Amino acid sequence: MIKPAERLDTVQEYYFSKKLREVRGLAAAGKPIINMGIGSPDLQPPTQVLEAIQGSLNDASAHKYQSYQGLPELRSAISVFYKNKFSVDTNSENEILPLMGSKEGIMHISMAFLNEGDKVLIPNPGYPTYTSVTKLVGAKPLFYNLSDATNWQPDFKNLEAQDLTDVKIMWVNYPHMPTGTDATLETFQKLVAFGKKYNILIINDNPYSFILNDKPISILQVEGAKDIALELNSLSKTFNMAGWRVGMVLGNANYINEILKVKSNMDSGMFYGIQKGAIEALRLSDDWFLAQNKIYEERRSLIWQLADKLEATYSKNATGLFVWAKIPEGKKSEDITDSVLYDNDIFITPGTIFGSQGEGYIRFSLCVESEVIKEAISRL
Repeated sequence: MIKPAERLDTVQEYYFSKKLREVRGLAAAGKPIINMGIGSPDLQPPTQVLEAIQGSLNDASAHKYQSYQGLPELRSAISVFYKNKFSVDTNSENEILPLMGSKEGIMHISMAFLNEGDKVLIPNPGYPTYTSVTKLVGAKPLFYNLSDATNWQPDFKNLEAQDLTDVKIMWVNYPHMPTGTDATLETFQKLVAFGKKYNILIINDNPYSFILNDKPISILQVEGAKDIALELNSLSKTFNMAGWRVGMVLGNANYINEILKVKSNMDSGMFYGIQKGAIEALRLSDDWFLAQNKIYEERRSLIWQLADKLEATYSKNATGLFVWAKIPEGKKSEDITDSVLYDNDIFITPGTIFGSQGEGYIRFSLCVESEVIKEAISRL
């Protein structure tokens, strides 16, 4: 038996990888499981996107290795999208790098900027991959707590009270996952100022801006943000293309070039047809978002009813693909979710998988048809 690398001692198999295996096992045993745990869009990608990938398959370059930087047309489409949706100007030649999903970008950025022993500010609660990647590259996570008391925004007084020596990167994620809280321009301005003051690279992970959100914003809207900030984005949630693995990172050309040094040694370019489909997605009108959000609004109102059955409370101002709900005082998140899974055959996510600040909360996904949500309500 070959001994695995010591870095694997710092991480565990991803929660959803393990839990979904258990859920599939229950379903295989005949349990009528309703999966409300994971944010994998169940709706179809836009018709134009599907037609674009199908129509590209006979192009002369369709099946060759592709550019490490993506098709020029894709980078241009991303640049135009950011200009139209966020009023952010970018140079498509050197300030945009397409990625095989933004999750890939978390690893690439970390490998590009972190040395062993560097520290990384990570939100609690937050996306678990920030922590696992930090550990895999030999850096140290330094958690900063978010809470309902501050509307899940960073507490800059507490941040500055910490020992920020050796902190190299700060992960932020707005609209926030798992809580659905939107950022404000003021928060982004404070983050940029904080990054400049302490020489910390600020990275906003931004895949939920157009889901149930009337006012999408980007950290790159802040004047001078490119000096110290990057933004990750993705087509997974917005365009129902999670399995396509299309993401992007935008920012200062010097930062992008450092990330490219890692990326170009890790993959051989994104499949041509996927890039062609992504271009069409980015060119869609606002009618696409309106139609998607009408479906999600209906589902969300039903999820609220489901949360009510569990005596959980929630914000009706939250955005994104999830409903984040506070359970009654004295109860534990995993006790609630296990009870609902084993007694009612409904899989929802305990808040604790996102960090200690998630205790006392549960998360519901909106990636479930309305009729299925009604069935879940009837089981409680």
